[in-house]
Amino acid sequence: MRLAELEVDTGGESMPELESHEISASDDRVFDDVIDYDEGDDAEQVPVWLGFVEKPKNSRLLLREAFPSKAGGVPAWLDPVNLPTGKSCLCDMCGEPLQFLLQVYAPISEKESAFHRTLYVFMCLSMTCLLRDQHEQWKRGPQVPSRSVKVFRCQLPLTNAFYSSKAQKDGSARPFGSGAPLCAWCGTWKGNKLCSNCKTARYCSEKHQVLHWRANHKVKCQQLSVSSKSSDGGCIDDASSNEILTAASKALWPEFEIINEHEDNFSFSETDENSDSLVSRQQMDETADSLMDSFEGDDDRQSWATFQQHLANAPEQVLRYSRDEGATPLWPTSSGRPSKADIPKCSSCGGTMKFELQILPQLLYYFGVNNDANSLDWATTVVYTCADSCEGNPSYKEEFVWVQLTSQSSTDA
Repeated sequence: MRLAELEVDTGGESMPELESHEISASDDRVFDDVIDYDEGDDAEQVPVWLGFVEKPKNSRLLLREAFPSKAGGVPAWLDPVNLPTGKSCLCDMCGEPLQFLLQVYAPISEKESAFHRTLYVFMCLSMTCLLRDQHEQWKRGPQVPSRSVKVFRCQLPLTNAFYSSKAQKDGSARPFGSGAPLCAWCGTWKGNKLCSNCKTARYCSEKHQVLHWRANHKVKCQQLSVSSKSSDGGCIDDASSNEILTAASKALWPEFEIINEHEDNFSFSETDENSDSLVSRQQMDETADSLMDSFEGDDDRQSWATFQQHLANAPEQVLRYSRDEGATPLWPTSSGRPSKADIPKCSSCGGTMKFELQILPQLLYYFGVNNDANSLDWATTVVYTCADSCEGNPSYKEEFVWVQLTSQSSTDA
């Protein structure tokens, strides 16, 4: 299909066709199983790791061979070749490619096949889609998913086709070969579609070619086309093009490294009012008062009080992680929690899924998301993964995520 035929404003000029261009691997590159929501606040405490974002001191710390935990920007794919494709990359509500939210490096030391293990979270930018997502989950159940938020798990043994088994001095591993070419616009998904004119820029979708064309590729495309024809008459090498290596989109969330610290390192006492925290006590209190006004029952108020207690001395935490037996999410409200029946079996092995991590709304603050009625927002985003962390294909297995919205948002859905 020619992009000139798409129902978008292309500035009156036709754009080149997208050619299907599947990339394959070369031959030589070879953090309770039973969920219990009735435990109450006196349940036995389990170890919890808190995640905080900070700007990386060295950008190389976010490369895939450093096995990073990171938020925003583009994903550092653990398996750089066999990426999710097709509808897995899209919002099931609007059909737009999902945007990268964060990834957490969470190896399992006792499992040989999960020596390296990373969880990836993607989300549609539309709050409308998120509201529809929750409505569909309550209506249709987990076995007939229609999602605007998706989680993928990838794991590798120590000896694998993509990294050396020997760690370097900085803790990274020497990577073998390069990864699949990525979309020139989002830098996230596999670039299976090739610009038919310059033979250089690749895209995950026609929508992203349109956006790139409008932004600046219309001019660059001609330059690249001339350059390509004058150099041996062949296609410019993908890996050498900065346009491919650096995402052109300005809509990506800012990039941060995620660092972790044990929750026990934070005492439950009043926060120092002189703290230089980016999220001040006043900001937290204002947000708490606003949300408290929307709660109708004592159960919601009690849940919120517990939630606030855990966040009080570490208001900048954006993530809570625990894969220990008996670990459960910290729910901001009692309403909007999933029941046991709402948590599906593993789609790959049919086994039990368990809580592993939750993402807090503070992350949106760091991303600079506006705080208005139509902006993306959630109370907490909870990720459940296969309790056995099963092996086998596909390389990226889709896990389950439950987004708890505020009471008001849930009602609007």
